[in-house]
Amino acid sequence: MCRSIRPLNNFEPPATSDEVNAAALQYVRKIAGTTKPSSANQAAFDEAVHEIAHLTQHLLDALVTTAPPKNREEEAAKARAKWQAREARAAG
Repeated sequence: MCRSIRPLNNFEPPATSDEVNAAALQYVRKIAGTTKPSSANQAAFDEAVHEIAHLTQHLLDALVTTAPPKNREEEAAKARAKWQAREARAAG
């Protein structure tokens, strides 16, 4: 999976449409193997991003959990700590 795609379920506040669209864009870029499609493929690329974002939002709306919502700041701090640990291992 692409490292730029982050879990979007069970956050308070819920994932925004911008976050859903960004995840869909990253997914389509990964599958297509390009960050910028040719003009011949632009329409298909954009349609795929739109459809995947739409389906992703439906999925997020339908998921049910008993776990308490995650705090965005705490999760971001965990991700930063994980990244710093990876960097330290790479440098050492």
